[in-house]
Amino acid sequence: MFLSLTTLVFCSPDLIINTMITESKNVVSLCINLIAIYAVWMGILEIVEKTGLSEKLAKLLYKPIKKLFKINDKEQIKYVALNLSANFLGLGNAATPSGIKAVQSMQSNLKQTKFALLMLLVVNSTSIQLLPTTAIGLLANAGSSNPSSIIFPTLIATTISTVFSVLVLIIYNKFKKRKDE
Repeated sequence: MFLSLTTLVFCSPDLIINTMITESKNVVSLCINLIAIYAVWMGILEIVEKTGLSEKLAKLLYKPIKKLFKINDKEQIKYVALNLSANFLGLGNAATPSGIKAVQSMQSNLKQTKFALLMLLVVNSTSIQLLPTTAIGLLANAGSSNPSSIIFPTLIATTISTVFSVLVLIIYNKFKKRKDE
């Protein structure tokens, strides 16, 4: 940034202020669009929570979450299910509140939930995205002629990264258990 500003001062000092103002407007516009995207999806997630759909979702995902995360607590499973659902829809920031609630509910018994916390971290970091809504919204806002063209490549990339990361964690956990025995 310093090099760019120095170059502009010597080459075209009048462009510095114009560029700063233009790009500041672009940043504010981007922030407003992101707020709109997140407001809609956070509202939908709140409706899901208030209507009891989150419990139904937790029941639907109960066995896979129990097996993958090795947890039995229904509240933890509910928050993990909400978190995974939001991530599946490409709503990373909208998934944060349910992820925080899941972590908080797991913190009371760290010995039993350590693996679940690591798994939650791994799955959130890689997050399979069936529908990358935030990215599609940003591309549409930027004037892309086909913002949904990223759906299939995103699904492939996030699935590969998630499966690989989960397998690495499972293998690590097995080696750690052997070492501890």
